[in-house]
Amino acid sequence: MNRVILIKYGELSTKKGNRNFFINTLYNNVKNKLNGFDVKISKDRARMLIEFNDEDLDKIKLVVDKIFGIHTYHIAYVCESNEESIKKTLLEIIGNEKFSTFKIETKRSDKSFPIDSQSFNRVLGGFVLRNFDNISVDVHNPDLWIKVEIREKNNTFIYFNSFNGSGGYPVGTQPKGMLMLSGGIDSPVAGYLAMKRGIKLEAVYFEAIPHTSIEARNKVITLCQKLADYTDYINLHIVNFTPIQEEIYKNCREDYCITIMRRMMYRIMEKIASTHKGLVIINGESIGQVASQTLTSMSVINSVTNMPVIRPCACLDKLEIIDYARKIDTYETSILPFEDCCTVFVPEHPVINPTFENAREYEKVIDFEQMIEEAANNMYTIKVETSNNDEYSDLL
Repeated sequence: MNRVILIKYGELSTKKGNRNFFINTLYNNVKNKLNGFDVKISKDRARMLIEFNDEDLDKIKLVVDKIFGIHTYHIAYVCESNEESIKKTLLEIIGNEKFSTFKIETKRSDKSFPIDSQSFNRVLGGFVLRNFDNISVDVHNPDLWIKVEIREKNNTFIYFNSFNGSGGYPVGTQPKGMLMLSGGIDSPVAGYLAMKRGIKLEAVYFEAIPHTSIEARNKVITLCQKLADYTDYINLHIVNFTPIQEEIYKNCREDYCITIMRRMMYRIMEKIASTHKGLVIINGESIGQVASQTLTSMSVINSVTNMPVIRPCACLDKLEIIDYARKIDTYETSILPFEDCCTVFVPEHPVINPTFENAREYEKVIDFEQMIEEAANNMYTIKVETSNNDEYSDLL
């Protein structure tokens, strides 16, 4: 019996003038992600269909689950749009299901079909009642909710299952954003939430060898791989932050070191973004979580850049962020005990209410401009693909 994956767009359906752009982007993303499978993909303004080989279904579902822009999808059975064929298919597909109550919901898009939707509900409901013992109709809370869609081109889809997609907008419907990926719990979640709104990501990791380890870098690559499961690939830019960080902790007031370090990172991020056509900086900051994430600190740190800074985790509790991290399978990697440059030089009492004047004054002791240029110009880039790619599997 022929089956297809029937995809519902959800939020994409609310678009008007640019709906086709969103649907076409989703179509291309689905096509790219399923490139290794023998599938046929088609679309219209209301739904998308994936024809597949039965043996690939479980693997295809794992991929479809992580494609943004898909609200729900169904495994639908396809038959001809005539009463006899629909009844025969219905009997076959629910024959092995265990249920005591059911509901039939018909949608007749093909107006040439001779029976209207409500009347056909009664026809199919009576047919099911005659062929199964000890069952009844329950239109409010049925054990089995059978949906019948009578479409054009003599195609009828019958299904009774529903799977949640990742929702949001297809990646690529918004321009590029630059993610500050630290290796902690928060920044991968921020990247996931940004991609869910359609932003194409590139990631930047600041390392401070020898104060940070190769294992810390490999941990970030693994996190980037897990984020790449939701898109095609992510370019990871690795910045040598050691000279700047050492100068900060050698010459600046200790309680302001984190503030000044973050200001330097933002300056470098802005330069990288301008080169790589990124329109926003994205990070995992959450209001009040640490000293550098009070509103006062954020304001002082943010003042060095004119770029918008998106903080998807800003108003989430830590436990909420951890829930997201578990959902996207980054949590266990994030808690591996390899320090990043934000944790190796933490002062005992970092300032929580820095001032603009003090931050500027303490930065004057060092000429950072050339160091910032060198850091941005001398970074190197790794193209990180899905976690199913084994290229980096031996790094951790």
